[in-house]
Order: sequence, then C-alpha cells, then structure tokens
Amino acid sequence: MKKNDLVKFAGVALVIAIIATGLFYGLFVTNLSSNAGNGNRLVVAAKTLKAGTQLTSMDVKTIPWPASELPKGNYSKVEEVTGSTVFDAIGEGEPILASRLASGKSAGGAGVPSGMRAVSVHVTDSTGVLALLRAGQKVDVQAVNGRAPNISVRTALEDSAVLSVNPQAEQTSQGASLPLVTLLARPNESDILATADAGARVRLALRNALDSGTRERAPLTLEAVMRASGTSSSSASSQRPPSVKK
Repeated sequence: MKKNDLVKFAGVALVIAIIATGLFYGLFVTNLSSNAGNGNRLVVAAKTLKAGTQLTSMDVKTIPWPASELPKGNYSKVEEVTGSTVFDAIGEGEPILASRLASGKSAGGAGVPSGMRAVSVHVTDSTGVLALLRAGQKVDVQAVNGRAPNISVRTALEDSAVLSVNPQAEQTSQGASLPLVTLLARPNESDILATADAGARVRLALRNALDSGTRERAPLTLEAVMRASGTSSSSASSQRPPSVKK
C-alpha cells in the first residue's frame, strides 16, 4: 500500500470515529437530560435515621429521580413525612418509604391505624368465603361452640376489615391445621377474637363493602334454628298469595 493511500485511509477512519463519537455523545446527553428533567422528586434521608426518630424537615430532603418509575410507597414532598416516626432504621440517602414509617394512619406500612389492633384468627368451615377474601374487604366473625346436636353460634364481631389472608393451613392451639386471616379490631374486640380463636371454631361471613349495619348478636342454638325453620316455613306458606290460574 502506498504512503498516500495509507494517509487517506487513516484520515477517513479518523473522520468516521469523530462522527460516531459525536452521535453517541449526543444521544447519551439527550437521554440523560430527558431522564433528569422528568420532574420526579423523591424524599430521602438527609442523614442516618434511627428507629423511633420523629421526622422533621431537617431530617429529610428531596432529590430529582431520573427513572420513570418511582419506588413503591414513595414520597415527593418533605411535608408528607414530617411528624411521622421512623419504624425501621434508614441510612443516609435512602428513600423514605411508607413501609419504613409509623404515623397516626398506619404502622410500618402494615395498615394498622393508631388505636387499632391486627389480630389473626384460624378460620374453619369457610373455604368458599376464603377464596373470595381480599385485603380491605369486610366480614362478620361467627364463633361456633360445641358439636351437633348441642351447637351454639354467635356473631362475635360485625363489619371487621380484612388485613391479609393466608390460605395455607397453620397449626392452632387445639392441634388442628386451619387457614389464617388477619383482621383489624379495636383493643376490646381483639380480646373477643383471641378468645374465640382459642376456644371455639371461627367462621367468616363476607359482607358488602358499603354495608355497615349491625344487629343484636345473641347466641343461637341448633334446636332454636330447627324450631324457627319450621315456624318460618309455615308462616311463609300462610302468607303466600294464592296462585292465579291462567
């Protein structure tokens, strides 16, 4: 290869390299600017925060978040987290997430408001209802005591919110393996649930989310059900309007 040809080849290669570098740099800077300028802000710890720290505006700060998707449970404004208490230690620069904070509305992302309790009960004879249950739904809790024919049932609680459902069987204090449902309850109701779970069989009745009505909750025996069933049947028959022949 002649010297002139070599020089020309080197010159062409240099021009191609410059053009390629320019294109790459232009695309990289454009993409970076686009991500950084998407307007997303994320609240992070301005310093290491110990568990139990009640957050002030000096403990946190906001930073631009280049990614299009923000972490689940994030905050974008400092005032959204001030006053909350750190549930789990957070390192400097780490995102402040709902699962790491306790406030008047929730405790560590568990969905337990202040003044309420999360209580787990082992559920029996409610397989069909369990298949329908989701967190946030409402149920009535029925306590069943005794064996046929000496059975009594009482609706222990009404309009209880479901926090979580674990359909996998778990060992109970009576030795049986039953699915577990965690409910939201007031402190006095948590004692009722614990007693029913320890000494009776617990059934759940799923209710409409908009139905908050309550009724008198007296115990009901199987004998009373059988008597009432016969009375209701004859009463309904006597009140049924006569059929009209066409």
